[in-house]
Amino acid sequence: MNRYPLWKNLMILAIMIAGVLYAIPNLYGEVPVVQISPLRGASLGDAEKTRIEQVLKGANLEILALEQESDRITLRFADTEIQLKAQDQLLEALGEDYVVALNLVPATPKWMETLNAAPMYLGLDLRGGVHFLMEVDMDAAVTQAEERYVSDLRALLRDDKIRYLSIGRTSGRVEAKFRSADDRAAARDKISREYPALLLNENDADGAYYLLGSLSDKEVIEAKNFALQQNVLTLRNRINELGVAEPVIQRQGSDRIVVQLPGVQDPARAKEILGATATLEFRMVDVNGDITAALGGRAPVGSRLYRERNGNPVLLERRIIVTGDQIIDAASGLDQQSGSPAVYVTLDSKGARQMLQTTKESIGKPMAVVFIEKKPHTRMVDGTPVKETKTVEEVINVATIRDQFSKRFQITGLDSPTEARNLALLLRAGALAAPIEIVEERTVGPSLGAQNIKRGFDSTLIGFVAIVLFMSFYYRVFGLIASVALFGNLVLLVAILSLLQATLTLPGIAGIALTIGMAIDANVLIFERVREELRLGNSPQAAIHAGYERAWGTIIDSNVTTLIAGFSLFLLGSGPVRGFAVVLCIGILTSMFSAVMVSRSIVNLVYGGRKVNKLAI
Repeated sequence: MNRYPLWKNLMILAIMIAGVLYAIPNLYGEVPVVQISPLRGASLGDAEKTRIEQVLKGANLEILALEQESDRITLRFADTEIQLKAQDQLLEALGEDYVVALNLVPATPKWMETLNAAPMYLGLDLRGGVHFLMEVDMDAAVTQAEERYVSDLRALLRDDKIRYLSIGRTSGRVEAKFRSADDRAAARDKISREYPALLLNENDADGAYYLLGSLSDKEVIEAKNFALQQNVLTLRNRINELGVAEPVIQRQGSDRIVVQLPGVQDPARAKEILGATATLEFRMVDVNGDITAALGGRAPVGSRLYRERNGNPVLLERRIIVTGDQIIDAASGLDQQSGSPAVYVTLDSKGARQMLQTTKESIGKPMAVVFIEKKPHTRMVDGTPVKETKTVEEVINVATIRDQFSKRFQITGLDSPTEARNLALLLRAGALAAPIEIVEERTVGPSLGAQNIKRGFDSTLIGFVAIVLFMSFYYRVFGLIASVALFGNLVLLVAILSLLQATLTLPGIAGIALTIGMAIDANVLIFERVREELRLGNSPQAAIHAGYERAWGTIIDSNVTTLIAGFSLFLLGSGPVRGFAVVLCIGILTSMFSAVMVSRSIVNLVYGGRKVNKLAI
């Protein structure tokens, strides 16, 4: 009686060994590092590596390890104090040509990483990181909606061969200018059918006939909501590309977004990617236009003057072939012929058709790639800050079309592999629907996170020791067995959270502490049942068997009700509440295994299979 078969003991042992293996990485902690990346035009080779080593050696800052990749150098240090000093020295020595960013990386041994044994992610309050509060430029969102109408109306009237003098946007309205009232009437009829949400009015001035379109209140609200939702999605995609573990991206109010990036100590790189509104436009070069006249402010109708990165002027047609919105995938690499940085682009079906049609008709003609980036800008007007959007437009590539192409092609003319990767990242993640401005920025230092971890660990340890002392005093040997099972429960809980790569926050630590207190309840129920059986005069072996068998139903009932509460918290809660619920639910499941199977296995090894006269309970 009271003996598990060998296979069951081996199964429990294997589960516990696996639990220890996958829980141990959390004890190694993280190593502070400085990551150095080149900006446009800069390089990062052996010469720069030697220079970095000399700078830090001259400042008496010891490097634990230096890892050089093709585009980045990572320096490991013993603590954050040396890390911060190293960053100051490197910023001064390298100047503005390099990004010197702080980060924390796991110190897990390589052999554990090959088994996918990794520590839990730590939340912002434990690991440190950056917190951004971003405001979406809603005026720009409405402006972009009006600009889309301008482009759509031009294509609509051109396809229907309705003549117009010009279509543009003025004073918050879409303005179409016609030579005759008949042309205006035909255009109004067509536009009303295709775009019924656009409010149309007529006006006559200076011998011309105008059709004025404005967005309805409903459409303005929809444009703003779309911009906010699209920006949340785009930011999430960009952060995923950055590789930040378990970020928080939440909508706040009608025009703001909260972004939390655990483990990112230096916000410079994050701000560079999150705030960028980079996109591309593909236009044909106007080879017949007078560029000299364009430089004098008299650009031909249907064309516009741009500049290449080296400052050379280039005249492009206003008609856009394809925009960044039609790019569904982008990857950085090297041009096979020249070896220069390149971005390989894949278009959607609509963009592919447009590109195929254009290249088929334009073989031998030059086509340009225009890089467009919009940045929030604040200027002072009579002492009052005025928010504006600064647009940077430059031609990054002009190439002659040698053959027709459609869905896949490459872009060259980029200055560095880093720029190619950043551009590919932004194109994959999508352009922001409207510019955003960071209105609040907070950096939570790793030292504060370490302090929170220490307090959480100390509180859990104190609770565990108190339970062990109580159980050992009240239940003797059985109390010690329950304490071993409780420790096993803690190990399994941490292992499962690590395997799931869950994010641990302060509420999560509270969930662990609560789970330790609740997990011992099952053993209390079992041991009290064993005592009751002994008082009824049953033998020790029969009392053990009855105690575990008859307490199981009560244990199931009590834990199921708590699981229901935990699932409700997870489904209805958000943020830290959901983190607490995850820890609580997993802790309940592991406690049922450890309190029943693990403790029963140990009791069987101590008392089973032999004659026992008295139990130390």
